[in-house]
Amino acid sequence: MDKLFVYGTLKPGGRNFHLARGVVRAEPAFVDGFVLLHFHPEGYPAMVRGAGRVYGALLTFADLDAALPVLDRLEGLDLEPPEYARVEVSVQPSGQRAWTYLYVNETRLAAPGVVPVPSGDWPLQ
Repeated sequence: MDKLFVYGTLKPGGRNFHLARGVVRAEPAFVDGFVLLHFHPEGYPAMVRGAGRVYGALLTFADLDAALPVLDRLEGLDLEPPEYARVEVSVQPSGQRAWTYLYVNETRLAAPGVVPVPSGDWPLQ
């Protein structure tokens, strides 16, 4: 799989897009069955399972395996407990399969400062 669905700071124009090395294509996309949250004061989004739609970009990489270690580190997969998990999703409107980062830190989700993003579209900051 050479694709990654992104919805926050890794979107084109986002503050961490430069870490997504080797992107050869970026196209608007969305995933269903998820909701988007914003963490305040941290200033970044989180996607969790739920009855909603999250908008972002489908990134195609020349070599995603080479890019994943940097992106996994950014998303805190190596922390204990981890912040995010990398999971496979069906991305629309194309129906292609891609990796994405799902927020899994239940402690942070239960803490103050978690704000729903009803539009499902996190604005670039």
